[in-house]
Amino acid sequence: MGHPDGGVRLRDPQLEPAPARRRHPPRGGKQVIFSLGLLYVLVGLLLGFVALLTAFDRDHPRRVTSSLFWGLYAAVYLVGDYMAPALAGALMIAMALLAGCGRVLPGKHGTLPEAERRASAARLGNRLFLPALVIPLVTVLGATLLKDAHIGAWALFDKAHLTLACLGLAALLALGAACWLTRASPVQGLREARRLVDAMSWAVTLPHMLAVLGLLFAEAGVGKAVAQVTTSWFAVDSRLAAVALYCIGMALFTIIMGNGFAAFPVIAGGIGVPVLVGQYGADPAVMAAIGMFSAYCGTLMTPMAANFNIVPAALLELPDKNAVIKAQIPTALPLLAANIVLLYFLMNR
Repeated sequence: MGHPDGGVRLRDPQLEPAPARRRHPPRGGKQVIFSLGLLYVLVGLLLGFVALLTAFDRDHPRRVTSSLFWGLYAAVYLVGDYMAPALAGALMIAMALLAGCGRVLPGKHGTLPEAERRASAARLGNRLFLPALVIPLVTVLGATLLKDAHIGAWALFDKAHLTLACLGLAALLALGAACWLTRASPVQGLREARRLVDAMSWAVTLPHMLAVLGLLFAEAGVGKAVAQVTTSWFAVDSRLAAVALYCIGMALFTIIMGNGFAAFPVIAGGIGVPVLVGQYGADPAVMAAIGMFSAYCGTLMTPMAANFNIVPAALLELPDKNAVIKAQIPTALPLLAANIVLLYFLMNR
């Protein structure tokens, strides 16, 4: 109970700072080569590179504020584990203010002439798809065949985040394959990464932001409020009505929030657990899985999911920014109805 440095006095938690946290310490003392912490560093370095290029781009319409936005986001990945929670939250608020005030804009990027691009595509042919295929192939093989692989005393992957670690390795190998295939330098790959990040703009942060927002809603008791409203305003004495309310509510809340991970803790805590599990004895695993499928139906129908529905329209230069949503609605609605039917028949098996 003595002082951490060997003294006899006790440490006052209000006067002395807590020891610094380690970045994803290896479990059981094992050293890991491809850990989630390493991927965070790589993503942070990429975002830092984007911020640096933006800062030195004299033709950028908002180079200072745009560079600050990407620099703050890079800091979250690079040193987020060592930040105080309040500081990390302040960075997120600053990023939201910059984006909300229209201070994050894309720069102007030079591209090859159309004739040269067509000639390059004709020369490479279908081999252009090989780097893209590397990502799912390496991810699946790594997660299934290399999960116990070791190099000496070092584990190849962190089993706690196996799929993400394999995905990170696959992305690095895909970058190498693309450079080898096109004879381009890795720096050119980073420039293209900046162009794509610029095209997606602040929307690239939405999954991160909205997932955190869902957890905040759950902590604030929004799920309990939803449960009270559900039981007071809607008749849930019918199992079919309860199932339909749960699935439709999951889709609608996702449409509002723009992310299924933000909607899930609220609707599952407000309807799924107290009504379906508590009242009708539903299998929690089935309830959760089909609930997420229903949330994804909402994702297909909302402009709030900008990274899924608005950014692709911008990248494809479609004349209608809602064209992707309009094309997906005829698929989303039948899928939502199918989820209701599946949950009704499978929840008690």
